[in-house]
Amino acid sequence: MHVGSRKRKPERNKLKHPALVMSLLGLCAALFIVLAYGFRMYSDTRTTVNNSFVQIKGRKASTKIKATKPLSFLLIGTDTGALGRKEKLGNSDTMMVVTINPKKKRTTIVSIPRDTMAQIQDGNKNDIQKINSSFLAGGSDCTVKTVEKLLGIKLDYYVTVNMGGLAKIVDAVGGVDVKVPFSWSDPSHDGGTFKKGKTHLNGTRALQFARMRYQDPDGDNGRQRRQQEVIMAIVKSILSTKSLMNYESVLKSLKGNLEMNLTFDDLVAIADSYRSSAKDVRRLQIKETGAWIGQASYQIPSTKELQRISDIIRGEMGEAKKPLNNENVRQNNLNPNFDWGSGNNPTFNIYDYNNNVVQ
Repeated sequence: MHVGSRKRKPERNKLKHPALVMSLLGLCAALFIVLAYGFRMYSDTRTTVNNSFVQIKGRKASTKIKATKPLSFLLIGTDTGALGRKEKLGNSDTMMVVTINPKKKRTTIVSIPRDTMAQIQDGNKNDIQKINSSFLAGGSDCTVKTVEKLLGIKLDYYVTVNMGGLAKIVDAVGGVDVKVPFSWSDPSHDGGTFKKGKTHLNGTRALQFARMRYQDPDGDNGRQRRQQEVIMAIVKSILSTKSLMNYESVLKSLKGNLEMNLTFDDLVAIADSYRSSAKDVRRLQIKETGAWIGQASYQIPSTKELQRISDIIRGEMGEAKKPLNNENVRQNNLNPNFDWGSGNNPTFNIYDYNNNVVQ
């Protein structure tokens, strides 16, 4: 049983805070595309979107969009492409499961903390890591399958955007309006200073606003809420008249920064048949307990909490509840005395398949 953190090459300016990556932009672009017809952007938009298409290995294209059935997406934000980073694979520091239910006319967003303990689906069943290492292990494909295993769900689609594209995307749509929950000055590299209240952010500032974690009294939970706020702000900005008139800059910001298993026609169909679902957006987070596994700090979700989230997602997809049976459940059962409520970072043991502690 392998436990720990994946190693990556050391860098001069190591990013200590997770990035906000606007994965939802790929879905929001659906409405932008439909409106684009009136501005004769069809050809440019189709080419940009279809060039971003990468199918999940071993799967066929879903037909749910044509049947207007509930859809599920994994939004992945990677920490590549900014602050001097050049590598294609990094950690997936932003992960959100999104469901769209046209019958209920509701969209649900579930944020998954970056340090969540999970069994990485990279072909090695003994690989237990923080879930954000799944992208480093095998890209979008591995991340999708890791989240599916963790929550006992099936994901129809994914959208991956790298951090390097964030500033370009936000600037291309004319910036975003957000409400800063409290004042802070982040001493980390290019961390930024913010004053409590409503403000308009350009690309650089949006990245600073969303990646800060250690100054937030609510830690990663607060960071996730800010990510969700910026996502909704981008939705609003991308549908504005200004963004439509400046569509070439918007499309340029997506090139090389976007990957998904959605085609141009899929996005058009979503915009046509699912737009009413965007009127009611429910935002959720997986509640977890901070703990030490060996020398590394993790976030451990209880079986009850994972089951709660699984039930919600499956319910939104019109599927029956199904008891979870995965490695997280097995490890939780082998830690009967773990203190889920102390908040004092207790020790969580990892066991091999002979039920021996491995660290």
